[in-house]
Amino acid sequence: MKSKLFSCLLLCVVFCSSQDNKELKKYTLDANQFYGSILLHNPDISHLINNHPGGVILSYNRKTYGAKEWEELYNYPDYGASFIYQDMNDETLGKNYGIYAHYNFYFLKRNVQFRVGQGIAYTTNPYDRETNFRNNAYGSDFLSSTYLMLNYHKENVFKGLGFKTGIAVIHYSNANFRAPNTSTNTFALNAGVTYDLDSGKEIAYLKSEDKPKIKEPVKYNLVLRGGLNESDVIGSGQYGFLILSGYADKRLGRKSAVQFGADIFFSNFLKELIRFQATSFPEMDVNLDDDYKRIGLFVGHELFINSMSIVTQLGYYVYYPFDFEGRVYNRVGLKRYFGDKVFGAVTLKSHGAAAEAVEFGLGIRF
Repeated sequence: MKSKLFSCLLLCVVFCSSQDNKELKKYTLDANQFYGSILLHNPDISHLINNHPGGVILSYNRKTYGAKEWEELYNYPDYGASFIYQDMNDETLGKNYGIYAHYNFYFLKRNVQFRVGQGIAYTTNPYDRETNFRNNAYGSDFLSSTYLMLNYHKENVFKGLGFKTGIAVIHYSNANFRAPNTSTNTFALNAGVTYDLDSGKEIAYLKSEDKPKIKEPVKYNLVLRGGLNESDVIGSGQYGFLILSGYADKRLGRKSAVQFGADIFFSNFLKELIRFQATSFPEMDVNLDDDYKRIGLFVGHELFINSMSIVTQLGYYVYYPFDFEGRVYNRVGLKRYFGDKVFGAVTLKSHGAAAEAVEFGLGIRF
């Protein structure tokens, strides 16, 4: 009898838990039209800024209510997928189609929404030496793309319908995967509607009472990164690169950790660039036997969001035999943990606003 009663209670708990989890799922749609201008971040693209680009942003969002600890920690954000169609209104640039993963973060009693999206875009009219040589912004068909939105956001004004309006910035670049790669940044005004697929049904946010502090000793990380890239010399060719990184990190709490470490760069595109400059431009004082390798020291920060994290690092080359874009470099990107020790990473390495490469990495934290 006791075992049957216990089984019934257990089934009730499981059923209630499944119901709670089901009830904590809510999905919304939003559609925005935008219209703006390409920012002149580089004088080399001034000939491409002739008209005002426009387009639409379509999004599918899952709302969070605190079923997992990180959701409450970040004020119950949304996450989802989005699609952007952008007509650059310029024959040289063509049109762009992008798909993204995004997060929505909320402020000021959830009336202000900040979205960050990262994805890949297809452009219809990239650079071509014969047919489209004026397009020095996009050197390949597929581009890395990031967009940001800051909106006044009001949901469920009438039967699940709401509205939003604000500003957006959309960035397209192939991160020197292939030259040319001057990139574009669109600043736009946007306005649109939202729709709650549950017709505005309200769900209460869960709040945890006790949050034990996270205490970790200093952890050590080894990362191997690689990829393909090309110098700014059009037609110089794509070459593989490898980067070996080692660093220590220290957790400061639930959200953050600080880092300090070193990178060793084996960038084969620099071999070709050294050969090209040494043989074609003797006035640059470059020698054929100049070393293409570099070593840098960096400090960094990691922001933890569930099993994902956002990494930012600022570095300085301590071994720098060949001058390329200056001694200071920066890295920003995403990490995904697979368990407690192994992680993957996709990061953008650049010198200021000049991208050098998209890096794909695999690492271990111990």
